[in-house]
Amino acid sequence: MNYAAILKEKLSQKRALIVPGAANALAARVIESVGFEALYLSGAGLTNTFYGLPDLGFINLNDLATHTSAIKDAVQLPLIVDADTGFGNALNVRHTIKVLERAGADAVQLEDQESPKRCGHFNDKSVITTREMVGKIRAAVDARINPDFLVIARTDANAVLGLQAALERAQLYSEAGADVIFVEAPKNLDEIKLIASSLSSPQIINIVIGGKTPTLSHEVLKEMGFAMVLYANAALQGAITGMQNALGELKSAGQLEESSGLVAGFELRQALVQKPLLDALESKYK
Repeated sequence: MNYAAILKEKLSQKRALIVPGAANALAARVIESVGFEALYLSGAGLTNTFYGLPDLGFINLNDLATHTSAIKDAVQLPLIVDADTGFGNALNVRHTIKVLERAGADAVQLEDQESPKRCGHFNDKSVITTREMVGKIRAAVDARINPDFLVIARTDANAVLGLQAALERAQLYSEAGADVIFVEAPKNLDEIKLIASSLSSPQIINIVIGGKTPTLSHEVLKEMGFAMVLYANAALQGAITGMQNALGELKSAGQLEESSGLVAGFELRQALVQKPLLDALESKYK
């Protein structure tokens, strides 16, 4: 199935498709089980869960490709992969696209920060020149095999150079061949409205819970014409709270039961990792 084409069609509708982020294959399974239509492999989430570190450019292409492949095997959904800065210059970006498309990505997001990058909602970011980023986008477009594979161009220039500069960059990135545009970290409603009205390409808005961008309702973002509403680490933040609550109860009470409501049931856990399917296959092949 051409999941890239499916994603391309969904984003072309500009209906504010809500896309949660996954840091691993189990989170991807949960996202699919809830009924979402696409998912996003979050670089921040991967860094937080895999290394226990903040989103400061610690992951590498092998980390990303390994998790892309695992997630693609786990779910039947379009998969967007956060490739940060593309791990180098335009030639590195070319290699990154080839590796991630082969691993199962249906879309790759690239950003115009200097390396090592920082989370889009951290302070003290810096960006490369527009010319260098345009070259990276052109390299990414040329490298893809599937013509429906999406190149998503993110600009972090708002925090460094101001919103007008970010919008100018976004327009040039679109002209360079980016299929989807992502102006990161608008700080208020006026900035969000201006972003939504300034560009004709499908656009992403990133809602980081507790971050710099205010949370708006789905209906409002849909009316503005955003193609996608990204909640890159909502699942991870929910998991952290869930772990703290369950383990806090275990620590204070000295025991933890399924009936507490603080943990997933044993059967649910096994269902999410497809143990019934593997049991059936084991019997089939005996």
